[in-house]
Amino acid sequence: MLDREPHLATDRPSLLVIADKGLASKEFEADLAFRGAELLRPSFKREKKRKGESLLKSVRQLIESVNDTLKGQLDLEQHGGRTFEGVAVRVAQRILAMAAAIWHNHKTGQPVTRSLIAYDH
Repeated sequence: MLDREPHLATDRPSLLVIADKGLASKEFEADLAFRGAELLRPSFKREKKRKGESLLKSVRQLIESVNDTLKGQLDLEQHGGRTFEGVAVRVAQRILAMAAAIWHNHKTGQPVTRSLIAYDH
């Protein structure tokens, strides 16, 4: 990805790339360092703990929560888009609808702000 779109790293000084253990290679880390980016991933048992590793669990939980919401509540696995643009529009529509529902629920004092049940008809 960075070979195809190098500006993704050059336009962001001190870019932090978060990955799992599958992206563990000295060559990959050296390439990222050459581009001015840093890799944050879990350490292997044979390695000492890596800098920032303690943050990974909470970041992963956040990502999994967002993915679960997108797939579950917003039904993004059956988006119906036939082109990249169509998929992007459908994803944007659903995220904006969720944001509007959260805002409305917050403003009206609803006990659960992320619930879309009242709008599901």
